[in-house]
This record gives sequence, structure tokens and C-alpha cells, in this order.
Amino acid sequence: MSKQHHRGQAEGPSQRQLRVAEEVRHALSAVFTREEFRDPDLHGVHVTVTEVRASPDLKHMTAFVSALGRDLTKEQLAALKRVSPFLRREVAHAVRLKFAPDLHFQPDTALNYAMHINEVMHRPEVQRDLATKKDGEE
Repeated sequence: MSKQHHRGQAEGPSQRQLRVAEEVRHALSAVFTREEFRDPDLHGVHVTVTEVRASPDLKHMTAFVSALGRDLTKEQLAALKRVSPFLRREVAHAVRLKFAPDLHFQPDTALNYAMHINEVMHRPEVQRDLATKKDGEE
């Protein structure tokens, strides 16, 4: 079997995918910082782009977004989809690529997950179990 046959999704993104995705993240962040969108669902919303993932062919970019630590509403995510042609043009101007990538937006749930894990770790029963384990190790 050839090496290319073994190359698959399990290997993760290439260095090029990571580099281009980060450039797109910076470009989107710059647009969200300086633009005031006419869409009423985005009026006054400060969108934060936490991560961008690129498809292997770099034609599709998935941006993970939140609203300054809060989840975006369904209406706000729909508004991002409506303004994506404008955002696509802005990204195309900022990042040199053969094709302007299609932009897809997903809510970033990492902060909520981290807060949940922090809450669980501070529960009395977990603290008791951790203290018992530490005492038993000594």
C-alpha cells in the first residue's frame, strides 16, 4: 500500500491548513472589530472568532464564534450566514488564496464546557474524592 493510502483524517490538518485557517481567523476578527453590520440581528453584537478550521482543499472554512463569552442566538447565527458573502469578499481581500473560501459558522461551546468542568471539579464530593486520593498516595 502506498503512503498516500494511509494518509487520512486521523492525521489531522496539514501545516498549510493550520496557517491559512489562522490567517482567515485574523481577517474575520478584523472585520468584526471594525464593521457595524446593517443586519438588525447583529446590531451591537461583538462577535469573537475563537477558531477557524480549513477543509483540505481550503475551499471551506468553519469559524467557531461567540459573542464575548456568550453563545450566539439562532437568529444571530442566521444573520452571520446572511452576511457571509460580504465576509467572504473581505477575507478574499485580506488572505491571498486561489479561491475565496465558503464560510460556515458554528457556535463555540468550549468556554461553556470548560466552565462546566470547573463547576464539577469544585463539587464537595469531587473535592472529597480528590483529597482522599492525595492522602492515599502519600
